Amino acid sequence: MATLADVARRAGVSPATASRVINGSSKPVADDLRERVLKAVAELRYVPNAHAQLLARPQRSVVGVVVHDVSDPYFAEVTRGLQRVATERGRLVIICNSYRDPVRELEYVDLLRAQQVAAIVLAGSGYQDDGVNALIDERLAAYAATGGRVAVIGRHRHRGDAVLPANAAGGRLLGAELRRLGHRVVGVLAGPATLTTTSDRLAGLQEGLAGPLPRERIRYADFTREGGARATAELLDDVPGLTAVVALNDSMAVGALAVLHERGVRVPAEVSVVGFDDMPIAADVTPALTTVRLPLAELGARAMTLALDPAADRDRVETLPAELVRRDSLAPARA
Repeated sequence: MATLADVARRAGVSPATASRVINGSSKPVADDLRERVLKAVAELRYVPNAHAQLLARPQRSVVGVVVHDVSDPYFAEVTRGLQRVATERGRLVIICNSYRDPVRELEYVDLLRAQQVAAIVLAGSGYQDDGVNALIDERLAAYAATGGRVAVIGRHRHRGDAVLPANAAGGRLLGAELRRLGHRVVGVLAGPATLTTTSDRLAGLQEGLAGPLPRERIRYADFTREGGARATAELLDDVPGLTAVVALNDSMAVGALAVLHERGVRVPAEVSVVGFDDMPIAADVTPALTTVRLPLAELGARAMTLALDPAADRDRVETLPAELVRRDSLAPARA
């Protein structure tokens, strides 16, 4: 079995430097030295038993959760599920808002490593950028090498247990329902193009519609009310004969409803609007929003359970189902 001294020799650094990298010390280490140590850890399959044993000790009673923004309704629901299980297991949760900034996400992973938390949960969409994914995966691997546990929510390209929302399947449900109701001129309020959540939902939608959408009918914007409002205004100006607007989250759909109301466009008599996620507000807007329901609190609960359960021989992946919720904002396409 490899020792710390073996890692230091392979990396060409001192044992103290190797220890700082492996143990997440707050003392700075040059990037090139860090990379050499992490490479040596991977090559030698080094696992420091002393740190693995810390998982059972009281000081490892904290779990770190990295989310986009806990004030976002989506992440508020996910976090509710995470905290419920953590409380049941006697763990304290540290919430870190990354605001979808990969650099900040990396910094949080390093800080949580330095605190020797019991587990790290990444809650939110993965990134399309392979370079970003490689950097995050490297930091998570270094953390896991110290005995830490990793779980992710959403389609990430990282090691660790994963709980996946059925984003593509939910998109297919929406697309098939729109096609059944005769909608042929459909506009999409997509989220940021950099996120796997956006691409998965959009791919499923187009599959359900039985064909790709013209590029001019897809608008990429922030997953916010304001982003949805701006994208809806663009679609109304640029796409004549629009019969339906698909928002890839409910916040964007609320923005779409506001713009349509301001312009005197009746929903759903003239243009139907559908959303995604089934946030609490979806049932309260007028008209009530047809949307895809994801079990958001359960996503969080399952991810925390996997993070706190003993590690398995291989990474575990669970997919939780999507459900179409029909309400008043969707009707057959106008003649």
